[in-house]
Amino acid sequence: MAYNKEAESEPRIYGYTRTATTVLTHFMCISFTVFIAVLSRPGTSLFSWHPFFMTLAFSFFMTEAILLFSPHGSLAQKFPHKTKGRAHWILQCLCVTCAVLGLAAIVYNKHLNGKPHFTSWHGLLGLLTVCVVGLQSVAALPLIYHSLAKGWSLAKLKRYHAASGLVTYLLGSGSLLLGLSSAWFTASVGEYTWYLSALCTALNALVIMNQVSRAYTAKKRLQS
Repeated sequence: MAYNKEAESEPRIYGYTRTATTVLTHFMCISFTVFIAVLSRPGTSLFSWHPFFMTLAFSFFMTEAILLFSPHGSLAQKFPHKTKGRAHWILQCLCVTCAVLGLAAIVYNKHLNGKPHFTSWHGLLGLLTVCVVGLQSVAALPLIYHSLAKGWSLAKLKRYHAASGLVTYLLGSGSLLLGLSSAWFTASVGEYTWYLSALCTALNALVIMNQVSRAYTAKKRLQS
């Protein structure tokens, strides 16, 4: 109740700003994903599937999965929390599927070309991110099927899931940023396009960080 009163007493401009920021994040994650799809032209080569699937996973599906819970600009704002939770998990499963396909594409492509695997920070962080996002989706099952959470507090599980989910998202964002520094991307775009792409990824991460941290702070205030 304390948080609700504080939210009501906030200047309206704050709410409008957060709504505009969330809408902009929707636009940026979709635009960046479409841009990479056009740039990579999936299907023209085995490698082309790697940037396409990885961007689809971490720029689109994962971002939209978290934005479902945004109080400002969520595409499912009028739906009950349970429905949002299931939709969030489905989007996360799509994220994991795309991430695994993207990883498989680059691993097989390097195998065919006789190149060593995971020799760069991009490759190592990308592998870690795919593993973590898979574990994160499996660990979320007790939040959907409460019978699996025997002996655990659902409130604590939700907090752990939110915190680990934020770390996972930042890992994904880091992987995307390192991917922008790859020889393929730097050779495919100009300087201004590179900075704009990096800015989109960084801004999306900042918006998600703000959303998760504000939600956690609100719950702490309600409990105090």
